[in-house]
Amino acid sequence: MNGFDYRTLDDVIHSRIRLAAMSLLASADEAEFTWLREAIGTTDGNLSTHLAKLVSAEYVEADRSTGVTRYRLTASGRRAFRAYVDRLDALLHPEDGGARHE
Repeated sequence: MNGFDYRTLDDVIHSRIRLAAMSLLASADEAEFTWLREAIGTTDGNLSTHLAKLVSAEYVEADRSTGVTRYRLTASGRRAFRAYVDRLDALLHPEDGGARHE
């Protein structure tokens, strides 16, 4: 496996709900809480807990100024998500050093 170490996966992202939220936010400029909840298929409380962890890690920022909570990835969140995806790719494609198959 060319030295791949699963322990280098980011524990903040490595949760099904947080990974789903990060994936959705990576492909959108921003998203409302209710849209994320419906897209992920989870409860308000569960999503709130996971989003709070992402906000605490400064991977996601929440804007509550309009009365509707909107979330977006921060620059550090985008970098962390990219690093996470690259590490997974290295696990899935060890023969080519994790190079993406486009």
